[in-house]
Amino acid sequence: MLTEKGPEMTLVTSLPTATSRGKAVRHSDFKTLHEGLDYAATCLTGLNFFDGKGVLKTALPYKELRERAIDTAKRLVKFAPKNARIGIAAVTSPEFAELFFACQYAGLVPAPLPLPVTLGGRGSYERQLQRMADTGDFHALFAPASMETIMSSALNDLNVPVVAFEDIAAMPIGDSLRPHGPDDLCYIQYSSGSSSSPKGILGTQHSVTSNCRGITRDGMGIVDTDRATSWLPMYHDMGLIGFMIAPILSQLTVDYIDPNDFTRRPITWLQLISDHKGTLSYSPTFGYELCVRRWRADRELDLSSWRAAGIGGDMVRPEPLTEFHKTFAEMGFDEGAFKPSYGLAETTLAATFAPHGQGLKKHTIDMARYERTSEAVEATDLTPEEHKRTFVACGTVLPEHEIEIRSFDGDVLGEKKVGQVFLRGPSVSPGYFRNQQATEASFAKDGWLNTGDLGYWLDNQLVVTGRFKDLILWHGRNIWPQDIEWAAQAAAPHRCGRACAFASGGAGDEKQIMLLLECRTRDPELLDEIYSAVTAAIRLEVGVPVKLMLVPRATMIVTSSGKLSRARVKDKFETGQVIDLLDKEPMKIVSSDAR
Repeated sequence: MLTEKGPEMTLVTSLPTATSRGKAVRHSDFKTLHEGLDYAATCLTGLNFFDGKGVLKTALPYKELRERAIDTAKRLVKFAPKNARIGIAAVTSPEFAELFFACQYAGLVPAPLPLPVTLGGRGSYERQLQRMADTGDFHALFAPASMETIMSSALNDLNVPVVAFEDIAAMPIGDSLRPHGPDDLCYIQYSSGSSSSPKGILGTQHSVTSNCRGITRDGMGIVDTDRATSWLPMYHDMGLIGFMIAPILSQLTVDYIDPNDFTRRPITWLQLISDHKGTLSYSPTFGYELCVRRWRADRELDLSSWRAAGIGGDMVRPEPLTEFHKTFAEMGFDEGAFKPSYGLAETTLAATFAPHGQGLKKHTIDMARYERTSEAVEATDLTPEEHKRTFVACGTVLPEHEIEIRSFDGDVLGEKKVGQVFLRGPSVSPGYFRNQQATEASFAKDGWLNTGDLGYWLDNQLVVTGRFKDLILWHGRNIWPQDIEWAAQAAAPHRCGRACAFASGGAGDEKQIMLLLECRTRDPELLDEIYSAVTAAIRLEVGVPVKLMLVPRATMIVTSSGKLSRARVKDKFETGQVIDLLDKEPMKIVSSDAR
């Protein structure tokens, strides 16, 4: 159980938990999460929490996690009725793991919640938390004592009690448990918050155990010598499912660093893999990119054990990954270890995985033709460089699941035809908590989920090209905002940060395409240079009229998973909350006919 001695658990060992289980691997062949922890507790493995310098803070064997979760569950049974929703601040800590599994034994439904540092300021965070608590109808919210004030402020109007982690041990304890059954809920996973109203995605015991089985047995092929390493936040499905629940249901040891520590010291992630012979670790593309930027060649690393370097959670961009391989190849990193995948919280986590050892299966297409015909036709030597775009295949669909690429008329499309991605299988959520309208919009009665993504088939592997809602329609062309953003960032990589492109105002072709670009300088001469360089890059590579606005750092709003929230940045711009560092007219640009 949790103690009154502070935020750290009392169990501290000098060594992290073992890699080998000491008994046979089981790939999530359990009906409930608590059954999975019951078995994991008979093994030698567990969770290890390190600080930003890679020093072990707490080792938590699964045996100890189970004992503490059961003790806390006996307190929660007396605290809340069956199936009550409990919001939990998803800090990367032993307390979060304990409380999450205590809810499984107590028959409660945990809802992991993002932390204040992720959503662009206290006001924005409080509004998001209010919406989550309102839609989730929380019985209570659990958080570290350090977060009590901001949590209480956000929930002041909702009459939801905030209980500090440190105070849970003082709750009265009962003698009985009421664990979830196979047909019960498991958790509520909130969407990343790219829109104003985050939706609570329902995870059931069946959907979660099914997806974990697909991940560990089929997608990753986990064996006894595997060991995971993670910096991913626990409030996002890739961190929660991929690097806490799935490892527990396959008895896999995990080494953690906090996401904030990763941001400050990303090389510690690689250091942990090197020191503890990690074999499995995932990151969005930007995590690999950050490691390259921060690498100072000031230490020795051995990354030869890293057999599956997963990429997920966002668009897979090949250029930063290629740079990562170039930088760390001499330290034993194998390019074939890259493992692109595709998934979304509505299907628990994962839907496709690239085959072992394939690495980055690249496909360079003619974007001019794609924008006109929605066909992914290979670029040739005659294709102008500015019309080329390279995508990465995200692998084949998991067993027991199906994917279809459909036209907007509902026809199933064949190879290299771009359309909407639909998915069906046992991992798919039953819908959104108390949001029938959103559920009916995404989840069909025949079991098919409209993912909201666009993609195509390449040699039986899925290639994802972007989100349908982000697509900019301009004079009959399909413009991807990522193309505009990446061209801008490449033109001034050392002086600029995030970029955000979107269409604003008017209707149809009357809309203005905006590009907001964060700058790390206020010097007028440097800003003029950036403006000129980015203007030229957009003119050459995209060929559409774009109004460029240079904005201060921290202007952009990101979701809880670190993705750019174009919808919320657009709203911020349209409500006059964005500062323009230069007063510029829309850039003069060649017409689409000249393109």
